[in-house]
Amino acid sequence: MDPVFAFALDLPERGSGQLLRSLHGQLRAAILDGRLRPGQRLPSSRAVAAAYGISRNTAVAAYDLLLSEGYVRTRRASGVQVADAPAPPPRASRPVAAARHLAAHWRGAAPPDTAPGGVFRLGVPELAEFPFDIWRRLGARALRQLARAPAVYAAAQGQPALREAVARHVAFARAVSCGADDIVITSGAQQAFDLLARILVTPGKTVVAVEDPGYPPLRAAFAAAGAQLAPVPVDAEGLQVAQVPAQARVICVTPSHQFPLACAMSPRRRAELLAFARARDALVIEDDYDGEFRYGERPLDALQTLDGGERVFYVGTFSKSLFPGLRLGYVACPAWARAALVEARRAADVHGNVPAQDTLALFIAEGHLARHVRRMQAVYAQRRSALLHGLERHFGGLLAPLPSQAGLHLAVAAERLAAAPAWLARPTAGAGVATLRRFQLQRSRRAGLVLGFGAADTAAIGPALAELRRRWERDQA
Repeated sequence: MDPVFAFALDLPERGSGQLLRSLHGQLRAAILDGRLRPGQRLPSSRAVAAAYGISRNTAVAAYDLLLSEGYVRTRRASGVQVADAPAPPPRASRPVAAARHLAAHWRGAAPPDTAPGGVFRLGVPELAEFPFDIWRRLGARALRQLARAPAVYAAAQGQPALREAVARHVAFARAVSCGADDIVITSGAQQAFDLLARILVTPGKTVVAVEDPGYPPLRAAFAAAGAQLAPVPVDAEGLQVAQVPAQARVICVTPSHQFPLACAMSPRRRAELLAFARARDALVIEDDYDGEFRYGERPLDALQTLDGGERVFYVGTFSKSLFPGLRLGYVACPAWARAALVEARRAADVHGNVPAQDTLALFIAEGHLARHVRRMQAVYAQRRSALLHGLERHFGGLLAPLPSQAGLHLAVAAERLAAAPAWLARPTAGAGVATLRRFQLQRSRRAGLVLGFGAADTAAIGPALAELRRRWERDQA
């Protein structure tokens, strides 16, 4: 009798005691690799027995095993069918031997935390206020222009119109001294860190000073490049320059709005840092994290401006001022490093999203970015005020806000560490609330929370703090 499956079954001899195991295993493999498709009707057990010279009881037992494992289903008058979502194969409990081929930094790496979180999510702006109608109109214009252009790969450095728009924007908004030729467009700030690590780090040798507590994705980029990370403590004036190791050749800072403590680096520390860099022939990476929105005095001059563009790489992004999904950032880099940075970008992904770059160039050039930032300044100021009032009401005497005049988050420190709940020493307080511990490399006696308010509805801030206070009291009872 002809076979009833469209693929060969290699079954052992009758009487070997392996017929059932072999038939079940081969049918399961055919389901998992797609030779038997979801919804496909399987031949009857009688037909299988006749075609392959086995007992019908063996065929029935194989189907029953597949049914119990979720690989098949039974339907009245339809017989046995392959299930719509076959169960995955059992995973080996031991590590896969091929994992040894991974570079040491990536072994055991955890998947990224992409959960939406709660009210106090960090690094997330308000999308409901963004002028998507204007963005769509400008995007359509950019696509029409692209349709008339030759089909070629774009420049790795970024679209000329966007580089010109970015240079004008940062010169006006942040007093950064640069021209279009100094700008390299990246896929967000994270790619900027990755590219800078590629061109500035000699694996196993280069010492990179990082803020502690600090921004984990920046640390990850340099660690992955083989840098020796040197954590440097941060106080109310910013990075403690006196604690930077003498052998550090790259120093990473967030001077406008320190992450996560939210303080601004003082003029004295800025001068000390640049003097250290000149004396030690070190380079500075200035991450202008969250610095677009300010609630007090005018911003201090950027390190790149004070330095004159010799040894400071200024990194910016539009993830906070516009929206994270845009994935566009930039580096204002010294002229001597530009060619290397552009080649690193070319090696990474050739160039960025051309329609998005062209749309953003129009958005900036026509003044929409400046207007959106001004409008959101008022929205975020209201949310920040609600957060400060809520903290005073629910956590007065327990948590003290650290000084901050910019950005989309606040850090609060426990006033009496001995009276604080144990979860303040963990990376998260639950419900999407991050603790300072999450961002520390070294243990510290300072404990507290980091509360984002960019995407927090004003009316939800008070109730969320009240619930956090109730949890505080439950854990202290």
